[in-house]
Amino acid sequence: MRARSGLLDEDGEPVNRWWFVFADDRARQVYPDWDRVADERIAELRAESSLDDPFLAHLVEELEIVGGAPFTDRLAAAPAAPRRTGLERLVHPEAGELRLSYESLDSGGQRLVVYLPADEGTAAALDRLTLHGPVALRAVSG
Repeated sequence: MRARSGLLDEDGEPVNRWWFVFADDRARQVYPDWDRVADERIAELRAESSLDDPFLAHLVEELEIVGGAPFTDRLAAAPAAPRRTGLERLVHPEAGELRLSYESLDSGGQRLVVYLPADEGTAAALDRLTLHGPVALRAVSG
């Protein structure tokens, strides 16, 4: 049985990005740059959702309780625009630290975030995890 990365629930389904960062204790182990990731998740939350959205209102209510001050303090702070590109580091239980370049694309009210290995070490670790051989896509600096 493979170890879970902490980004999946018990059934192997992806968890809500905001819930994981603020309500799951494993997030601080998974994200070495947790404070920066938490700030970015709040910026995304503000940019991607309307406060009139009942789903968002319910999520915010729950996170105010289970996320506590790390969530509420960030939510009360001055708004910041979410980053569209960057580097995210995370620690995988089998592969160790992964460095992923990301780019966020917005279209018609939907957001797609593309992650690619940022270096050869991460690319090799992802190849080992997928068991499908080398992945052809790589991030390039430009």
